[in-house]
Amino acid sequence: MPARRSRLVPTEVRAELAASLAALRASLELVATFPPDVEREAAAAAGDVPTDPAEAGLADLRDLPFLTIDPAGSTDLDQALHLERTPSGGVLHYAIADVPAYVAPGGTVDVEARGRGQTMYAPDGRIPLHPRVLSEDAASLLPEQDRRAFVWRFVLDEGARPVETTLTRAIVRSRRQWSYEEAQRAVDDGSAPASLAAMPWFGEQRAARERERGGASLNLPESRIVAEGDGYRLERSEGVPLEDHNAHVSLLTGMAAAEIMLRGGVGILRTMPPAADEDVEEFRAQTAALGLPWHPGTPYGEYLRGLDRSPAARAVKEYAAGLFRGAGYAAFDGELPDETEQAAIGAPYAHTTAPLRRLVDRWALVVCEALANGRDVPGWARESLAELPGLMSRSGQRASQLTAGALDRVEAAVLHGREGQEFDASVLSVRGDGLRVQLQDPPVDAKVAGADAAAGSVVRLRLTRADVAEGAVEFSLVGATASQEER
Repeated sequence: MPARRSRLVPTEVRAELAASLAALRASLELVATFPPDVEREAAAAAGDVPTDPAEAGLADLRDLPFLTIDPAGSTDLDQALHLERTPSGGVLHYAIADVPAYVAPGGTVDVEARGRGQTMYAPDGRIPLHPRVLSEDAASLLPEQDRRAFVWRFVLDEGARPVETTLTRAIVRSRRQWSYEEAQRAVDDGSAPASLAAMPWFGEQRAARERERGGASLNLPESRIVAEGDGYRLERSEGVPLEDHNAHVSLLTGMAAAEIMLRGGVGILRTMPPAADEDVEEFRAQTAALGLPWHPGTPYGEYLRGLDRSPAARAVKEYAAGLFRGAGYAAFDGELPDETEQAAIGAPYAHTTAPLRRLVDRWALVVCEALANGRDVPGWARESLAELPGLMSRSGQRASQLTAGALDRVEAAVLHGREGQEFDASVLSVRGDGLRVQLQDPPVDAKVAGADAAAGSVVRLRLTRADVAEGAVEFSLVGATASQEER
């Protein structure tokens, strides 16, 4: 769907917004710069680690025309792909940045990365996991550069099921960096290279396999903060189909990594328990109340994929987002964890495709590459596996606080000066003593305390407060504009 855009943050409040965002970073103890010794070690690795196949003793896969697909403007490129259709299906090569080659276990870069956990994204700039000389240069899979990578090779049948999987450390060379939007245009107009042209087949087949195993991708329209000039805009979009197709490449790889680690008896999984029976029944009752009943004979994922973009459907998806809870990491060495599946995916799964931006992926790649090639897992990785769930949990909490806090502040800034104005909003859910709503324009999510209305209905709200410093907006309920049934 086309992106829904709001007006630019008013000029008179931009300085206040900048100060508020800086205060948010400080409160979370997030620092974008690195200590001098970390920068020195990273720069030395960037200069010393060889990328010539013969010198590095690695496979030479530079003849494969890899490409990257990322949000526009990305410079920390973790993945590159090459997808070829064959008479029996296809062959997918998926290159993942070889971050372990540049990060010495126990070194200053490693210690600093363990403290950070992941790259944090804020409107006024990212807080990277690794120094930029690595994350945006030497280790990033930038176009027309020789780069080290872990290369997954999947031989696929006509249903995009892997019938053969290998993992090799190699030197690769991406031919072009695509944004999602320009790649989608090329697919639509027929000008896409072979790898991109094959992505709809792959994505559609992998979505069908997801349905078969009972998984469900819940793709909610997300609010994005877009930098524009010296200010910001809010934008809400469901993205383009190629984003879903590309996500299935990472999902396939993560499931393959989990299989390798479970078979080898050592590794770390991304897990999520199944929804409790009572939660499922409550969700089923909510869908009926919203006029979009989930019938017992329909698989959960199929039901979600059949929803439209109405306010009632958006409310159903809001409730569905809370159905699966408790995602975490399970490290193991020897005895397998009690819970091995990621319930929303419907299979065991591991984070393994974003080592530039997420700490745990570095371990998963090293473990998988050793197991897949019949070698012992490096001692440093094996010995530190147990630390990772705690490190990732702490960084995940901070990332969530940063994302939510930044969005709150930009939303308040966009609404600044409009106190007293009225807005139409869809009711996403009824929680506690109020409503969670989504304004139709600008694309703002908010809570309305002390109000009552049916989920899926459209209400009229009056803005009573927009506090940029605190990232707080407050609305009062004026009345309903349309009932769920009327829409």
